[in-house]
Amino acid sequence: MSIKAIARRYATALADVVEKNGQTEQVKQELEQWKNMLEENQDMMTFFRNPIFYHHDKEKILEELIQRSKTSRITANFLRVLLQNNRFVILPEINEEFVNVLEDRQGIMSAHVVSARELSENEKEDLRKSLEKRTGKKIKLSLSVNPDIIGGIIATVGSTVYDGSVRTRLEVLKKRLIAS
Repeated sequence: MSIKAIARRYATALADVVEKNGQTEQVKQELEQWKNMLEENQDMMTFFRNPIFYHHDKEKILEELIQRSKTSRITANFLRVLLQNNRFVILPEINEEFVNVLEDRQGIMSAHVVSARELSENEKEDLRKSLEKRTGKKIKLSLSVNPDIIGGIIATVGSTVYDGSVRTRLEVLKKRLIAS
């Protein structure tokens, strides 16, 4: 099973618990803080990943970190389960999936758009409306610029890619010309 699939299972289970207890935003913020802490401190990530260190030593360190960070009971228990199941080091992936699960349940879909140049506010809004109409969901846009696509945009919404770049159109035209 892929890390993404495993992360999705843990994220879904956590989302069920936090929604039932009304602590969605608090746990979401805490998981983001823990993810950032692990990503910024590679020594800590190495410690938790390394099988040379005893499990009880990892538990002690985790408990101390939980106490220092004043983490909520739900988040603390979730972190303990991850450590117990040797999944603590995939917390960044679980956090990403957790956010996706919550947004999906709220009818929000993330879309990543690559354009050849910076888009104006009107273009962003038109693009958002177009994608919302196409998907039937509220769209949360993330944007990046890549001049290599020459013009147009490439939008990734879920697992679907809408490629309207000039570069791709030129490549298709080139293939047609070569084939003729």
